[in-house]
Amino acid sequence: MSYENIAVEKDGAIAIVTLNRPQQLNALSYGLVKELALAMEAADQDPEVRVIIVTGGEKVFAAGADIKEMADAGPFDERVQGRLAFRDRINKISKPVIAAVSGYALGGGCELALSCDIIIASETARFGQPEINLGTIPGSGGTQRLTRLVGKYRAMEMVLAGEYIEAVEAERLGLVNKVVPVEFLLEEAKEIAEKIAAKPPLAVKFAKESINKALNTPLDEGLEFERKSFYLLFSSEDRREGMKAFLEKRKPVFKGK
Repeated sequence: MSYENIAVEKDGAIAIVTLNRPQQLNALSYGLVKELALAMEAADQDPEVRVIIVTGGEKVFAAGADIKEMADAGPFDERVQGRLAFRDRINKISKPVIAAVSGYALGGGCELALSCDIIIASETARFGQPEINLGTIPGSGGTQRLTRLVGKYRAMEMVLAGEYIEAVEAERLGLVNKVVPVEFLLEEAKEIAEKIAAKPPLAVKFAKESINKALNTPLDEGLEFERKSFYLLFSSEDRREGMKAFLEKRKPVFKGK
């Protein structure tokens, strides 16, 4: 597919999706979010792709929603409801998604990063939920994911005061995995993606599902889900290959079966 608001490339088993509205600081318009969802779903269905990286480039990740587009919208406007519907589709991607964040990740941009599985930030990254300054609140998971990650009190401060936090503080709070210089951001994201891509795809998928389950269910239910996933993987060729290779002291060859 050809896209107007994003760029997509493949690097081996890694799909790299770059938000590409630099003049608008990658503001998340309806068109951009729709293209992002479609591109990520295509990568999710591509048997050659094992990990997806989402980035905005070195200057800005995404400075929030497209306010010009939303200013006159009503609650049932397609531009509002449709954008959130495509955001829900992004949240359902089954393959690991790594956010490579540089510059502003605000509002919907912060929420997009928080919906990913791993976040690598550059030293210039700034995270925040400033929707309160526009008379509204986060609408794509900001109040929920942020609270689970940094706790009630810091989430209250960030959302109610609309304040930003810098990359180092985000790392201290557990909001991001690692902070690196800008020039090494994509390289670091690719390095982690390559490590994951080398693992058995079915086990990676089940592991992601199980970890996400831990955030949304009581412990007993999460443990039951984990146990069922563990049993199911014993029927996979990759599980047999992994254990056989371990016993034979050789590198396993995983096929995603």
